[in-house]
Amino acid sequence: MAAISPREIGRRLPSPVVDADETFDVLGAGNSLTTVTDRVSDVVLRDRLRPGWVLFLLFSLALLACMGVAAVYLFAMGVGIWGINNTVGWGFDIVNFVWWIGIGHAGTLISAILLLVHQNWRTSINRFAEAMTIFAVFCAGFFVLSHVGRHQYAYWLFPLPNSMGMWPQFRSPLEWDVFAVSTYATVSILFWYVGLIPDLATLRDRAIRPWIKKAYGIAALGWRGSNQHWHRYMAVYLILAGISTPLVLSVHSTISFDFAFSQVPGWHATIFPPYFVAGAVYAGFAMVLILAIPMREIFNLKDFITMRHLENMAKVMLATGIFVFYGYCMEAWTAYYSGNIYERFMAMNRAFGPYGWSYWGLIFCNGVVPWFLFIRKVRTNLTWLFIISVLVSIGMWLERFVIIIVSLTRTFLPSSWADFTPTGWDWLQYIGTFGLFFTCFLLFCRMLPVIAMAEMRELVHHESHHHGDAHSHLNGGHPNADLSGSDASVSAAHAS
Repeated sequence: MAAISPREIGRRLPSPVVDADETFDVLGAGNSLTTVTDRVSDVVLRDRLRPGWVLFLLFSLALLACMGVAAVYLFAMGVGIWGINNTVGWGFDIVNFVWWIGIGHAGTLISAILLLVHQNWRTSINRFAEAMTIFAVFCAGFFVLSHVGRHQYAYWLFPLPNSMGMWPQFRSPLEWDVFAVSTYATVSILFWYVGLIPDLATLRDRAIRPWIKKAYGIAALGWRGSNQHWHRYMAVYLILAGISTPLVLSVHSTISFDFAFSQVPGWHATIFPPYFVAGAVYAGFAMVLILAIPMREIFNLKDFITMRHLENMAKVMLATGIFVFYGYCMEAWTAYYSGNIYERFMAMNRAFGPYGWSYWGLIFCNGVVPWFLFIRKVRTNLTWLFIISVLVSIGMWLERFVIIIVSLTRTFLPSSWADFTPTGWDWLQYIGTFGLFFTCFLLFCRMLPVIAMAEMRELVHHESHHHGDAHSHLNGGHPNADLSGSDASVSAAHAS
């Protein structure tokens, strides 16, 4: 009796209720090297401006304007406009900083780690996940800058030579944040841009208007798709992937040290580094799903971002969610088992104190809701998957609120206890960063390919070769060989 492959077993299982044109393959049927290039590049070069996209962009710009107003008033008046006080010195600024920097971790995980372990399902989602990472880091960096207080001296945070011989205080957690964010942003931008170069050449060759062709040509750095270009490209891409991989662990571990290195009850815990990393990946994959589900509908990319991608991301979110919930349990158990009266009080205060609503809110969003992803019909239902992703994002923000603000309101001395009440400027600044994030993302969707065309063509090539397709031997067996920008329609023009 012939053996049945795991893929065939999956196909024979009862399918959940999805649209008729949905597929659980990595790539939808009927796609070729040409259709991949046409469908992705046409979104940038030939697709009309959709009313929904325009309305969402106007809404994002309005939020961005709110952020601008809040930033100008903050720089003019100082951090006293926030709800912070002598007891709660870290308010919404650090809560939002940790939340935004965590969202960016999914992009690096999808792009770098899954590339190194040869997971082909990353191909359709890595490009916009990388872009999401960069935009989230921008938002996080804004909160680092705003937290300085004396913003005109923010450059002192960098180790720049100066006449007064003043150097950064490297024992300051704020200094660790600067190095973590700047390093992560630099490597993420380089990794994203290097992956874009072949696709920028494709857009250059397919563009009609001269100024658009020239703009993409400058960005493509003279790419012509020669063997030497591809050899250097793959070498640099793999090196950057190798550099990015430890950053997933190091960046949020460094940020967790902002808390774990202190003596504040509820912070001084060795579980924080892995706990924060898992939470960052958890929140990041939730944001990727929030972006991917509507994007595949708006730009008709169901053949490229299939249910296989969404289900795999839901599984990763489930796994990291279980780890995060384990961290919650260990925090409570450690507080009890330590016998430390301050740790025990902090655990009780989080659950039953004046901010108990935030603790039970995060337990519901991060501890109860993700378990529904064990049900296949739930994690393959677009509506439920989107709702769960939104709830997870809310839960991860509440987690930061509980860790930072609730812990600071009740420390060692009852005489220094004080509550924290965010002001309108706190909320305006936080909501405004969504404007920055979505404005950047919407412009990215219209100006650059949201899917890596070169990698998708290679995936199509391997799929067709696997099924014995005659086109698998096109260009000597490599889908991008001898193509400037990997576009067959213009390869002859650059053959000389």
